[in-house]
Amino acid sequence: MSALFGRWLWLVTWMSAGAAIGGWLGGTFVHHPELGAWIGAALGIALGSARDVLRAYRVLRWLRDPSTGSAPRGGELWGELAYYIERALHARERTLAQEKRQLTQFLSAIEASPNGVLLLDADEQITWMNSASADHFGLDPQRDLGQRITNLVRSPSFVGYLQAGHYEDAVTVINHGRDLTLSVLLRFYGEGLKLVISSDVTERLRAEGMRRDFVANVSHEIRTPLTVLSGFVETLANLPLAEPERRHVLGLMTQQTQRMQLLVGDLLTLAQLEGSPRPAVDRWIGLAELLERVEVETRGLSVGRHSLVVRFDVAQVRDLELAGNHSELMSAFTNLCSNAVRYTPEGGRIELSWKRREGGDGVFEVRDSGIGISREHIPRLTERFYRVDGSRSRESGGTGLGLSIVKHVMQRHGGQIEVESEPGAGSCFRLVLPAARIRDPHAQATSGQTA
Repeated sequence: MSALFGRWLWLVTWMSAGAAIGGWLGGTFVHHPELGAWIGAALGIALGSARDVLRAYRVLRWLRDPSTGSAPRGGELWGELAYYIERALHARERTLAQEKRQLTQFLSAIEASPNGVLLLDADEQITWMNSASADHFGLDPQRDLGQRITNLVRSPSFVGYLQAGHYEDAVTVINHGRDLTLSVLLRFYGEGLKLVISSDVTERLRAEGMRRDFVANVSHEIRTPLTVLSGFVETLANLPLAEPERRHVLGLMTQQTQRMQLLVGDLLTLAQLEGSPRPAVDRWIGLAELLERVEVETRGLSVGRHSLVVRFDVAQVRDLELAGNHSELMSAFTNLCSNAVRYTPEGGRIELSWKRREGGDGVFEVRDSGIGISREHIPRLTERFYRVDGSRSRESGGTGLGLSIVKHVMQRHGGQIEVESEPGAGSCFRLVLPAARIRDPHAQATSGQTA
């Protein structure tokens, strides 16, 4: 209102000034004051309008390209109009900038998500995807934009799911090229647009499968000796046995009982390893004492049936210490020795050794001249209840959990297990402990005194 009032006042002023000047000129030169007044008023209006047109042109030129500078100022109505337009433009720019930042943050959050997110238009063409989705389906985030999804992802389960149009439940899609199992869920959004959410469930399904196998294997391992025991108990209860027969039956029952005790003991050991915190790195145990006990245990298991060669000098390892849990390391070392004794025929050779590698890692090695293992079995040796030869393992008294225990112990101590073996040529198992868990306190004290 103030701008309109100002403009009206401005026009009245120009008209009055023009009429006054025109009346004076008309009375002086043409002796017609009224005509001069009208001509002067018209001239004032024309000059005022020309001034308005000029200011309107400046505002229009600025509107065509606001980036040239600030809006023109002055001129009552046009100046105020330009000011409000400029303020509205700045407000819109701020809003757009804020929305752009929010969109960038939103896309960054989706990009950081471990789940894959892929957008499809009404023609099932890819409009956007995050890195996880590209990795899940083996796509290129830039090159494959605009491509039809079914031309790139040819899994029958995914194509059928997409074409069915019923997306209440997720579908399982296997990417054989990347050895991935995906859970894929579709949702509608917008006008015919689709959102594809994928998650990698490979490890979860593998863990579930291992858990099912584990339960089945435990049930089988325990059922067998229980069946034997049940049969022997029934025999003792119902049949009159001679003393030699009774002793034989009781001996077999004792063997099956011991087998179950070993199995339960190994299961409890695994549960303890998986549920307890990792061994401290500042809890040191003597290596020489550990190796001596391992040698004694191995000789006790072999009972002179094998040629046992020990390739570590107690004097050389007397000052060395290991950081970790004594009982766990003892269990890992003796499990390897027990396997060597179990699978090496009588008269065979077993070697125990300890050495340091160039980087400082310590290696406990058990080498035997036993039956050996085929290459295809080696990657699965540390799986629970995995046996290369199940019947031979049971006859030798193994539970199928020993190497699984060894693997867990090594992982908890930051180490690893290495296996070399060939059928008929024996096996070599190495436990590698990192240099950070090995020290010589006497050497450190000497170097400290020298410094």
